[in-house]
Amino acid sequence: MKVRSRTRWTKDMQFEGSGWSGIEVRMDAASEFGGHETAPRPLELLLVGLAGCTGMDVVSLLGKMRVDFTGLVLEIEAEKSAEHPRVFTEINLDYIVTGRRIDGDKVKRAIELSQDKYCSVSAMLRKACPVNWSYRIVRPSI
Repeated sequence: MKVRSRTRWTKDMQFEGSGWSGIEVRMDAASEFGGHETAPRPLELLLVGLAGCTGMDVVSLLGKMRVDFTGLVLEIEAEKSAEHPRVFTEINLDYIVTGRRIDGDKVKRAIELSQDKYCSVSAMLRKACPVNWSYRIVRPSI
């Protein structure tokens, strides 16, 4: 299956790109590199894409497992190399699941399935660096 993407330069260090959905995303560089910091940098979008990909998997899987959760937040911390190309050398994902009666085993299983089977972004990134994960369950007080 072939997919296509198109990105065009707009001005200075700003670009607009779209994938096969046709929805545009803006990108910009840091001011120290001639950008205006009006949009995310490309490498930032990679981490946001990772969170979105695995997050969608986990939400879908928890729903199928009948886990009554009320929130999911993914926090990512990544290490970058000091030299160019400044690639990620390690990525750590923390899944924060909120709800009153949450089965931790089901949360863990949903994350494992996402990471090991479904999330294509994670699978791509794991070829370049370790992608580690942890999870926390937050039970709101009454």
